[in-house]
Amino acid sequence: MSNDEQFSTLRSKREQIIAGGGPGRVKKQHEAGKLTARERIELLLDSGSFQEENVFVSHRNPGFGLDKQELPGDGVVTGHGYVDGRLVFVYSQDFTVAGGSLGEMHAAKIAHVQDLAVKYGAPIVSISDSGGARIQEGIDSLKGYASIFYRNTISSGVIPQISMIAGPCAGGAVYSPGIMDFVVMTDQARMFITGPKVIQSVTGEEVTDEELGGLTVHAEKSGNVHLAAANDEEAIQLIRELLSYLPANNSEDAPAAQSNDPVDRSTAEIGDIIPAEANKPYDVRKVIGSLADEGKFFEIAEGFAKSICVGFAHMGGQVVGVVANQSRSMAGVLNIDSSDKAARFVRFCDAFNIPLLTLVDVGGYLPGVDQEYGGIIRHGAKLLYAFSECTVPKVTVILRKAYGGAYIAMSCRDLGADFVFALPSAEIAVMGADGAAQIIFSKEIREASDSEATRQKLIADYKDKLYNPYVAAERGLVDDILEPSQLRSRIIRSFRAAANKREDRPTRKHGNIPL
Repeated sequence: MSNDEQFSTLRSKREQIIAGGGPGRVKKQHEAGKLTARERIELLLDSGSFQEENVFVSHRNPGFGLDKQELPGDGVVTGHGYVDGRLVFVYSQDFTVAGGSLGEMHAAKIAHVQDLAVKYGAPIVSISDSGGARIQEGIDSLKGYASIFYRNTISSGVIPQISMIAGPCAGGAVYSPGIMDFVVMTDQARMFITGPKVIQSVTGEEVTDEELGGLTVHAEKSGNVHLAAANDEEAIQLIRELLSYLPANNSEDAPAAQSNDPVDRSTAEIGDIIPAEANKPYDVRKVIGSLADEGKFFEIAEGFAKSICVGFAHMGGQVVGVVANQSRSMAGVLNIDSSDKAARFVRFCDAFNIPLLTLVDVGGYLPGVDQEYGGIIRHGAKLLYAFSECTVPKVTVILRKAYGGAYIAMSCRDLGADFVFALPSAEIAVMGADGAAQIIFSKEIREASDSEATRQKLIADYKDKLYNPYVAAERGLVDDILEPSQLRSRIIRSFRAAANKREDRPTRKHGNIPL
């Protein structure tokens, strides 16, 4: 065979692989409102930067008619490229080839790029669009899933792992995204362990695909999805933006951003954002926007556990993770879901050297039988654990209420906060004044000739003596009491002072977080 013939054969084979399942299946993919596996990768990575790996890998199972099927690339495209000039590994399942089903070699391709991502210290992005395990390959498919889950786990806290759910993701396939750091999902996707037909046959419940595993369910109810997108294009743009806040690995710092926003810019408007009345709600995202460079805040899990707000911002060009009570939702209380959401975010930031800013306005943990039966003790302890084990620089600002155990859980001084500031409006106490007065002065109130007037007077006395930040400041639990105009400057300068922070902890294999 001549050189020209060899080159022609190579080109023909490559073209067949690039074509995936062929024009007909590509057309169906587009008609479903979805991009192809390769189109997604091209949109994710900088133009022309994609380098494909294991291009010619194919299945090797001759059973159940697979020997008669051509499965280009074995249904998955893998490789690396760049996002804003930074190395990223990626794999994208090809639904046009055997429904993107996962078999032995499909999994081997994914495992290979997972290994390379760790070896080269770069983030990995997975794009799921698959019918699930390739049944014809039996236990080899299950072995393949296990190899991926293992690598997800070993990579956790070493490199950022981002999952994009762009189509069906069912059964065992959901656990790889479940282990990864961030999950982005499109409106065309579905994700569940068991589908509607199985549920109906076992329990008799009738539910649609969307009701069971659609975007709204996971973004607002289950909390499995951290970023919601209308389509592939929007999801990929969110991933690119998310990557801009993240370091390549756990040995690096997050990339600094150029900012023309002055460090000493006044944030006096925060005094207008936060009402003087302690029971009046406001949007804490406006406070975050006032503090952040150019007012930009990248929120994570916006639709889930809305009483806590988490996400990334730049302050003085430095990436900062923000955890804030959202008073406009359930008065910013901590409950099962908000504790889980905040604890997970804190642990991610700690793993990847991202300093933490905590904005406190919390009246306590949510009371109720459902919360107690659901394990609020265990779930609430996760947040205590996360802040306690966290060694990155931590700055806490008490905006208004800081009551009881929730005050402690929101990164107080004795939980390891490096700098704690308070506004003059801060109320730091064991519990609300009404309840406290009723407990402390119950006898006086009960025996008074005018019990209501006495109660109101004792409440006022209690507030005057304990309901201010000065008591905490006198005890060294608050470093300074600031006017709102000073907050941005003091926070940025505090993070810069703590930039070289080092903490020694007892040697151990790992702790046992209350899961």
